[in-house]
Amino acid sequence: MASPSDRKYAETHEWFLADGDIVTIGITRFAADELTDVTFVDLPAVGTRVAAGGVFGEIESVKATSELNCAVDGEVTEVNERLADEPGLVNDSPFDEGWMIRVRTDRLDPLDALMSAADYDQMTAGG
Repeated sequence: MASPSDRKYAETHEWFLADGDIVTIGITRFAADELTDVTFVDLPAVGTRVAAGGVFGEIESVKATSELNCAVDGEVTEVNERLADEPGLVNDSPFDEGWMIRVRTDRLDPLDALMSAADYDQMTAGG
């Protein structure tokens, strides 16, 4: 299944969807499948500042705990509260209902350095 082409992708398997100055962030289908059953998602509070190249949270599954990486600087404006009670949304709908945070940023240009869907799918097809 091809990744949605309306967003950018990090090598660490997060996706970034810009809508004006708001960037929605989640993890990819590939990452969700690799983690298997997600059991807990630790996300920052609304109002928290996040930094490009920094970690904004953690995701736990029956297999592993992984850091969630950010590609933009900004302030968290919204957190997907459903994940507190339904962490499996990340497995069921990683590109839609399983989104994690929304960040207001002044700079979208860091997203230019990320991969397109085609490039990301090519990277993950290799293994």
